[in-house]
Amino acid sequence: MKHTHTTSKDLAVQDNERPDKILQRRNFLKLVGAGATGIALLSVTGCKKDDSPPDDMGGKGFYFGSGDIAILNYAYALEQLEAAFYIEMIKNPYANISEWEKTLFTDIRDHEIAHREFFKKALGDKAIDPLEFDFSKVNFSNRENVLATAKVFEDLGVSAYNGAGWLIANGDYLLLAGKIVSVEARHAALVRDLIDNGSFADSEVIDSNGLDVSNSPTKVLQAAAPFIKSKVDVSDLPTY
Repeated sequence: MKHTHTTSKDLAVQDNERPDKILQRRNFLKLVGAGATGIALLSVTGCKKDDSPPDDMGGKGFYFGSGDIAILNYAYALEQLEAAFYIEMIKNPYANISEWEKTLFTDIRDHEIAHREFFKKALGDKAIDPLEFDFSKVNFSNRENVLATAKVFEDLGVSAYNGAGWLIANGDYLLLAGKIVSVEARHAALVRDLIDNGSFADSEVIDSNGLDVSNSPTKVLQAAAPFIKSKVDVSDLPTY
């Protein structure tokens, strides 16, 4: 069964289980997400109309644009992917999910929606259309499979921002990307710890210099491709 990108009203969260720890973690996640939520209300300057090709280029797919616009659409596409995944996860939670874990993932879902909406607003008429996604290979009823997929997305997202940062020409864009990647890194650490306590900063994601792994846009999109149903045109996306 294939699930595609959808929009959803926020689901109510019940805080009747382990209220002290739930409130403590919810406050933590809200604090780290506050910066992204706040900037989601602002438009990034500099997105003026030019002669870029339209979204649908003769079957090639949604055109990301060039330069910084392409990088922003690249980030927007990844945030769409993550938001769609967590929306589906909360709508169809895995078997025997605790209220504690549901609360955490609801907060993460809300952060990803905030990130998605920020890029949509920042890009204005340069934003690609909402993408469709294929989560048919994800068994949403199985905790192990869901967490493994979340780990892939979160680790990929962090490496994507790390890898694209130096390609951004506008300093304002770079600053905002840095604020968002710090939130994504916290998501990744949480998911990793839910899978294997203490693995939040292991050698899979931190190199021998103590630095986060980074990946080029090309590698990131190749990894994300099995989940992206829509065709995209990234021919002018800066990469290396």
